[in-house]
Amino acid sequence: MLNRNIVEIIDALEAHEDTDAIRVLEEIGTNSPDNDIREYTSRALVKKNVHDSLKIVIINQGKGINDLSPSVAMSTINEILALKDKTEVIKILDDTINMHSDESVKDNARSVKSLLALN
Repeated sequence: MLNRNIVEIIDALEAHEDTDAIRVLEEIGTNSPDNDIREYTSRALVKKNVHDSLKIVIINQGKGINDLSPSVAMSTINEILALKDKTEVIKILDDTINMHSDESVKDNARSVKSLLALN
């Protein structure tokens, strides 16, 4: 379980609307050795639902849908599926499928896109 202070910090960064908040979530949260922190951070980045936050959890190997922890990856995918406006996430998934150099990242993007089609 996450420390209440950490949860409050991540929640505040999620609510903050500048690019520095996204940068801090990426640099500290998604790079944390703690699975719970990475999971909560990835969910916060998805909830922001802006290009800069979504691309972190979709195109980066080892982060978000590409995290080596199944709980982090699945939590991120579930948060993507729960988005009301999926326009930006679909655009990033398409770009990842068409242009990313890493096949495993492309495969994960394809899988998430398939889940969105079923949703």
